[in-house]
This record gives sequence, structure tokens and C-alpha cells, in this order.
Amino acid sequence: SRLVAMVLVAGRSLVGAMLRASFLRSVRCISIPFFCTFARGIFEETVNYCTLTGRGPVTLDLPPCGRYILRAEGRTAPDKGGHFMLNIEHLTKTYGDKKAVDDLTLHIAPGEIYGFIGHNGAGKTTTLKSVVGILQFDQGEITIDGKSIKANPLGCKREMAYIPDNPDLYDYMTGIKYLNFIADVFGVDAQTRQARIRTYADAFELTGDLAQPIAAYSHGMKQKLSIIAAWLHDPKVIIMDEPFVGLDPKAAHLLKGMMREVCDNGGAIFFSTHVLEVAEKLCDKVAIIKGGRLIRSGTMEEVKGDDSLEEVFLELEAE
Repeated sequence: SRLVAMVLVAGRSLVGAMLRASFLRSVRCISIPFFCTFARGIFEETVNYCTLTGRGPVTLDLPPCGRYILRAEGRTAPDKGGHFMLNIEHLTKTYGDKKAVDDLTLHIAPGEIYGFIGHNGAGKTTTLKSVVGILQFDQGEITIDGKSIKANPLGCKREMAYIPDNPDLYDYMTGIKYLNFIADVFGVDAQTRQARIRTYADAFELTGDLAQPIAAYSHGMKQKLSIIAAWLHDPKVIIMDEPFVGLDPKAAHLLKGMMREVCDNGGAIFFSTHVLEVAEKLCDKVAIIKGGRLIRSGTMEEVKGDDSLEEVFLELEAE
């Protein structure tokens, strides 16, 4: 998919106006060079350029006539049947004779917080571990931003983050060593990692404990450290299994805001939870799984109607 805007360059003001065009909404910023041609000569300036949600990368062509062609190639904004950040098609996973997940299909578009609900043993964790490549599955296909988790697992994992239901970390490491280890794995440069660690550790009130070994952390502190580590490389898709367990109310509120920010910037969130009140207020869409099979999914309004999510869930579980 391509978006092409052609603009005649007449001066700096027009360049600024061009950058404020409706398709250049402020989301994920990168820096690219623009070669601006004027009557007095050619000069180069760097512009902080923000791409439209889900579009990139961006290339610049400068033809001899002095016109600029901005071409955004790659991902397109979601529409019916369009691009999905996470695409699960006919997923089936068995353990012996038991189907833990049975022909599950879900589509999660950029900008969506998608809740995943079900009783213990319904297949939620098996699904999430299949999505992130921890478990091999028997049938179906899973893609992350168009990449197959089977055919290109490393490519998928570069673009996503996973927070399991139990934060099993390297207890012998200190908090800061663990975060630097994760940043090294994902190739986050020193300046960027320092800024993000400082921002998130301060927000979660964990800065003073980063020099302590993880073995000394409480469950809630480990959960906070896992969240910071997940956000370090600015993932497009974040998969979380019961992320609010162990968090105090302030940390839970902060995490909700971080989740919404990821989606506002064109990413997607897929998470399981038993806290139905949180799911009802936070999620754009929700899926309910029972016995490994999807029994209802859609927008929150489509799933619950005039009832509460808790009422709908209990009614479906009783059927």
C-alpha cells in the first residue's frame, strides 16, 4: 500500500505546512533528511517527522523539477479485511488427546487493546505462549505485523514483548543489570535505554531498588521490572498474561495509561485477565474462550450489550 503526496517547494513555511498535513499525524517519530531546493541554493535540514499510525518506512525522492515526493510504504491503516498487528488463524494446540486450543481465530488491528477472558484452564495461557513462539502449535498460523511466528520467529520477537503470568526473572542479577541485559538483546542504544529506564523506573517508584538483586524483590516489584523490560525496545505488539496481578493501585493505573499510549501510537495490546471490571473499562475489544474454543468476541458493546461483562461471562460459562 502506498500513500503519495506531491508538494511544490516554495520555502520553509510550505515545508512546515506539508509536515502538518493530515496524513502526518504525530505518533511514532523518526528523523530523516529533507533536501530543500531554493532559488539561493540547496541546503539540508533535518526534520522531526511523525508517521501516520501504522505507516512506514518513509522514503524521499527528489526529481529534477524540484518537487518532493513523500512515499510511505509498508503497513496501512486497518480497515475491513486490512492489516492486522496480530493475526491468529485457526490455531489448534493439543496435549495428548486434549485440545487446549481448538480452531481459534482472532484479528487484532493497530490501536486496539484486546482482552482475553476465560476460566482457569480455558486455553488463555496456551494461546498467548503460542503467539509469542514459546509453544509449538499443531495447526493454524500466527502473524505479527505480517510476519509468521513459524517462518520468522526472530523477526516477530523483535517487534513484540511478552509478560508472563509469573515474572520468572534472573534472581542473581540486580534490577539494572537485568534491564541492560534486555536492552542488549533488543539492540537498544545506551542513550535511549538510559532515558527509558529512568522514565519508567521513576514512574513505578523502582529507581531506588534497581541496584538490589532481583531475589530480594517482592512479587509486585518483579512485575514492575517485567513491565519496564517489556517497554524498553518500544514494541509494536505487547502480549501480557494477567499483567495486573501483584500491582498496587497506582502501578495498575500507570500500566493502563502505558497500554493506551502504545495503542494510540499504532501498536496493539493482547492480554488475559480475570479482573473483568478492568477489561470492561479498558478494552476496545474482548474475546471469551471456554474449553479451548472461542465462544464470543467483538467490541465491548457487541459482547456485553446492555449487561455488564461479568454478567455476560457468567452466563456464557453456565451454558
